[in-house]
Amino acid sequence: MLIFAFTCKCMKILEMQQLNLPTYKAKITKNGSELKIFDVLRHKYVALTPEEWVRQNFIHFLVNYKGYNPTLMANEVGICLNGVKKRCDSVLYTKGLVPRLIIEYKRPDVEITQRVFDQICRYNMALHVDYLIVSNGISHYCCKMDYERQQYVFLEDIPDYKDL
Repeated sequence: MLIFAFTCKCMKILEMQQLNLPTYKAKITKNGSELKIFDVLRHKYVALTPEEWVRQNFIHFLVNYKGYNPTLMANEVGICLNGVKKRCDSVLYTKGLVPRLIIEYKRPDVEITQRVFDQICRYNMALHVDYLIVSNGISHYCCKMDYERQQYVFLEDIPDYKDL
């Protein structure tokens, strides 16, 4: 199923896949031939790709339905892993600015596999967070890290911010 987002500035109808997330009124604009969506965490318009569509919808869900504080969240967080620069899609921090949760997004047509979890686990080698979330906008998985046993435990739902 597709949903249609209309933007007056570009007078164009944009087709994006319906996600398994609450809908919201995204701010979409056109810059030349490129469509852009407003990133509420970076406070700027960014290229509207299928993965960015998932990211912005998921952030909206966390902030408006799960009580996450957007001032403690960041998108495209740079890390250094074995001398290689990488970027985490989104990170939630504690009030003391200690990383608490990493989120990895994929396009809706990308299946969430063990390889995706391996990717976010590699990022966690640098950040050592308590929670990992992976979403393609259709399927969402949340894990709590168990460092004592060196494993992660799947949770039935994404926890509310107050329950982290």
